[in-house]
Amino acid sequence: MIEAILWDNDGLLVDSEALFFELTRTFFAEEGLLLNEDYWGVEYLGNAKHSYQIAGELGLEPERIPSLLKRRNEAFVRRLRASVPLMPKVRETIEALVGRVRLGIVTGSPRDKLMLMHGDNGLLDHFEVIVTDDEIEQAKPHPEPYLKALDLLGVKPECCLAVEDSRRGLDSAVAAGLSCIVVPNGLTRVQCFDRAWAVEEDVSGVLKHLHAGHRFCNQAE
Repeated sequence: MIEAILWDNDGLLVDSEALFFELTRTFFAEEGLLLNEDYWGVEYLGNAKHSYQIAGELGLEPERIPSLLKRRNEAFVRRLRASVPLMPKVRETIEALVGRVRLGIVTGSPRDKLMLMHGDNGLLDHFEVIVTDDEIEQAKPHPEPYLKALDLLGVKPECCLAVEDSRRGLDSAVAAGLSCIVVPNGLTRVQCFDRAWAVEEDVSGVLKHLHAGHRFCNQAE
């Protein structure tokens, strides 16, 4: 039986990736840069390129990039202070898992932004462990974020599932020894998930995999 499930946050639990992309596209357009969903999904969310690099690849002069990104980032924080919608079927899925498995979040976002995203939705109360960008030195796709969460929980990777929305997160989880279920969103759907244990349309698909995972845990005992 699976003992714990570790969840990514952005684009999986909350719809923050879409908000961030739309703000980025708007601010880039003001500088004459055309940014499309597939390019962002592959290069930023999949290949972990920074916004600075993407702006340069799209033709913006280096000296103009810092100001652009500063304005974008300030607008994003303001937007997070309003409610950020949960992704489909998140609340009912998490509530269905409470008491059945231990739950954790492994996110590339800093803790202050994570708290803003969730506001007063109450979802974070269900998670025993939260690993943010503030607690690690090497971000996904490096395995450190998931290894940190496993250590905090005291759970073997064979007895734990990861749930991700991107190839970058998938690679991080697999490198940490975890089986990973991927739930692509509208931006990450263009990525390759050949290393995933399963690919589901929404997070409720995770529920059917709980008992299927017992063979991995048993093999580790």
